[in-house]
Amino acid sequence: MKKVTGAFFDIDGTLYREGLITEMFKKLIKSDIIEEERWYNEVRDKYINWDRRIGNYDDYLLKIAEIYTEAITGLHRIQIEFIANKVVKQKGDRVYIYTRDRIKYHLDSGHKVIAVSGAPAELVKEMADKHGFHDYIGSRYLVNAHQIYTGEILPNWDSKSKHIAINHFVDTYGIDLDSSFAYGDTAGDFSMFQLVGNPIAINPTKELMTKIKENREISAKAKVVVERKDMRYYLTPEDIDIPKDAIR
Repeated sequence: MKKVTGAFFDIDGTLYREGLITEMFKKLIKSDIIEEERWYNEVRDKYINWDRRIGNYDDYLLKIAEIYTEAITGLHRIQIEFIANKVVKQKGDRVYIYTRDRIKYHLDSGHKVIAVSGAPAELVKEMADKHGFHDYIGSRYLVNAHQIYTGEILPNWDSKSKHIAINHFVDTYGIDLDSSFAYGDTAGDFSMFQLVGNPIAINPTKELMTKIKENREISAKAKVVVERKDMRYYLTPEDIDIPKDAIR
């Protein structure tokens, strides 16, 4: 089998400019599936702390994921797929220009373009369809034989899960990792960077940049792209200093 080049993209913070699950959460509130009070009582403070850069994004994300899992338990898959479709129709173009251009580049080059995301698989599928991905994987919220959500989840937001996912796609499509690309923004994407020949960090977190700079092999081959407003800055890990007291 002829080896092909792969291009693996994280979604939240890498393609989409924020978190898709946040938009899904808002839709579930509007649909009366999640009580609005839960946002104010359990999520709002974590969001504000992260937005002010005095809190951790993972704390905010994990709380949203916890409530999301509780809320969809007992619902039919079709309900969530319908809401996911509406979210992406309304918000799916809110993406980074650089990442959008790179997806087009890889598609035009005949590469296998794959989304590897921690967002709910229903949302990832909609984004993958919208932006022309060949395949995708997201966090799987499990259903029973009647397509009812059980409350069980197979997460895909951590580095170990993404490592397993990449190997699955390598076996499925005969991908040559040395010529392949990976795009991500958080420490959960680090395993993708370890596997491919061309890792690209997009608006990376302090934790991800620290991991890159601590690994000589990855630091030597990684590129860093920062997109702000309509400007893009192309850097190398050597260009970036991480002060010990840097905010999260």
